[in-house]
Amino acid sequence: MNPYLKLLSRKRTWTPVQTSKGKLKEGAEETIYRALAIRHMELPVGEFITDALDKKVPDSARALLESNVQDEIKHDLALGYITNALGVDEKAEAEALRLRAAWEQHPDHTICKALVAERAIFFVLLPFFRFCGDAGLRTVSADISRDEQVHVAANSLVCAELGLKPSRSLDLLRKATINWVMEPLKRNDDRYLDKKFWLDASDRLMYEGKAPEFSQTKAARMPAFFEHSNVNLPQYS
Repeated sequence: MNPYLKLLSRKRTWTPVQTSKGKLKEGAEETIYRALAIRHMELPVGEFITDALDKKVPDSARALLESNVQDEIKHDLALGYITNALGVDEKAEAEALRLRAAWEQHPDHTICKALVAERAIFFVLLPFFRFCGDAGLRTVSADISRDEQVHVAANSLVCAELGLKPSRSLDLLRKATINWVMEPLKRNDDRYLDKKFWLDASDRLMYEGKAPEFSQTKAARMPAFFEHSNVNLPQYS
């Protein structure tokens, strides 16, 4: 089995549902709303992949990449349900749209942009949601994380096959994006409310492809069955 089909076989089908509003971690609220505003990049990342399919990508990767595009549509829907429940910060929404435009206009190869966005932005925000979000957000972030693991692996393989590497300017855009999201946080004895903790994780994911800081993610507090109604639980098949 080629590596792309192997990744495709790892996917788990799930259907987003409308969640209810719960309690966010105290001190993380403003940052959570900024992080939620970055959902506006879900569909552009899908468009980056679609654009790449019109270019020279390995034929063996096409089925997986097409599936990943559909995942991004689902992620946008799931995070939209979260904002239906929690509301949005209009100022953060506007800034996130400006950042999205900068990513769309950046000249790096679209697969490369997708890889950087998913590996060093989304892979930071999803654990942040797990540690600081309410029950619905923690559940959704766990489901999206499973998909994103496959996406990053796929995009890494394609970039390696095509000899693509992110430019310094794309890295600077990545830094600007994650710095804006985490800006409301300061130094804090609680690592999940500490700005440097999250920025360092983004750097390590960018340069090393891993973040030991997130070793607790698998054990991150997930909603117990009694914490919320069944409407917060996604449908699996």
